[in-house]
Amino acid sequence: MKKTVTLGGYLTLEDFMDVVRHHAVVEFSENYKEKIRKSRALVEKCVEEERVVYGTTTGFGALVTQTISKDQAEKLQRNIVLTHSTSVGEPFGEEEVRAIMLVALQHMGMGVSGIRLETAEMYREALNKNLIPYTPQEGSVGYLCAEGHIASVMIGEGKAYYEGQLYDSRTALAKAGMKPITLSYKEGLSLLNGTISPTALAALAVDDAIRAVKTADVCGAMSLEGLGGLLRAYDPRVMACRPQREIKETAENVRAVLKGSGVLEACKDSHVQDPLSIRCIPQTHGAAKRILYNAREVVETELNSCADNPIVWGDEDQFEAFSNGNPDSSYVGLQMDAACIAAASVAKMSERRNVRFLDTSLSGHPWFLIKSPGLNSGLMIPQYTQAGLLNDMRILSMPASVDNVTTSANQEDYVAMGYNACRKALKVVKKLEYILAIELMSIYQAQQFIDKNLDRGQGSQAVLNLLKERIPVMEEDVYLYPLIETLRSTIHDGEVLEAAQKTVGQLK
Repeated sequence: MKKTVTLGGYLTLEDFMDVVRHHAVVEFSENYKEKIRKSRALVEKCVEEERVVYGTTTGFGALVTQTISKDQAEKLQRNIVLTHSTSVGEPFGEEEVRAIMLVALQHMGMGVSGIRLETAEMYREALNKNLIPYTPQEGSVGYLCAEGHIASVMIGEGKAYYEGQLYDSRTALAKAGMKPITLSYKEGLSLLNGTISPTALAALAVDDAIRAVKTADVCGAMSLEGLGGLLRAYDPRVMACRPQREIKETAENVRAVLKGSGVLEACKDSHVQDPLSIRCIPQTHGAAKRILYNAREVVETELNSCADNPIVWGDEDQFEAFSNGNPDSSYVGLQMDAACIAAASVAKMSERRNVRFLDTSLSGHPWFLIKSPGLNSGLMIPQYTQAGLLNDMRILSMPASVDNVTTSANQEDYVAMGYNACRKALKVVKKLEYILAIELMSIYQAQQFIDKNLDRGQGSQAVLNLLKERIPVMEEDVYLYPLIETLRSTIHDGEVLEAAQKTVGQLK
């Protein structure tokens, strides 16, 4: 039975992901419905009284000085959806579109947008039936364009996927048992406006990034073991000298994964000091976690906000409509720019650890972890893949949020560019997962060259048992691409982390 997530209260990142990734059913609380009804009544009163309200009885952007009559106010909302559906290129995947639709619903339910309940119900029904609007992803400065494609489907324009097939929107809606809606006052603007898509993409990225960096603790610990490293650098007395919480907790994670390791016991007096990629895991991973936990806090706050412009506030006896700057996406944009840098820092450590496995002079294992190097290339080339992915990550770590291109004839003379920061964060996290997958493949292949009579750490052994079910030990060269994809999936889906945690307990 599917989980149900009821909107109308605080939406956690976990509940958000349950809907977006695991298709939990979305319901509305009575509080959610009542707030929407009250704010809708205020918008209708604004129109009835012919108040000047941006995007409701005026044009948009630089056309704010153009007054829209009551009899044209509904046409205005259709027009804005059609003309703002201008993002181009490859479409977002199912998860990204579902995320944007859910954030739109959450923002509607804050009770300040003035949208009708039936419009919110249209989005809710589309989510629950997994009707996915075709949403090109390139060409936005923070809002409007991707959201426009989604809203277009609701009014019978554009294209949508239903049960995996792409149709024109009216056909897709009919197959899902739905009909297009006619937008009323202010609704088109509310469906496009705010920080809807940046928040949605940031939520996906930060959830995946935190999981990936915790998995990096597991991979780093297993590399330390597989390369005969020393745990002295992880001693609690050492950690106490630099009391950053994430350093201490990362070191505890590594020690937990390696508890009971006979491999480490056997080499504890073999050398004085490890290279930095082995010795500095708590410091580098810890710094990245601080960035990501800050990002998570920001994202959850944004999930429980409404960044619409304008908003309506008050009751029918006394209310106001406020034009405002809340659609600015700087909060999530800056956090996701930082998250890209954090993920790249973890990735560069992973790649360096992997290199040590492949070089016989550093690891003591055969070249490229294959028994007959020369005839076989072993794991030589996956490290090239890591190098290429790292180069991409470094390019994508250039902040988007520092840029500015004026839009709307200088009415929007400053633009936050948070959308691109959040979109590239998703790409960066996926590349981190691949880099960790390649490190994990080397860890696994190295086991055949480590004394089998020596116990592995408790967490290490649990992960090795999982990998044994998924990939073979290489006796000679094999087709590597599917192995990399398999390992990346085990990281993305949380299987590696879960395997370790079932044995050693929840990692910090």
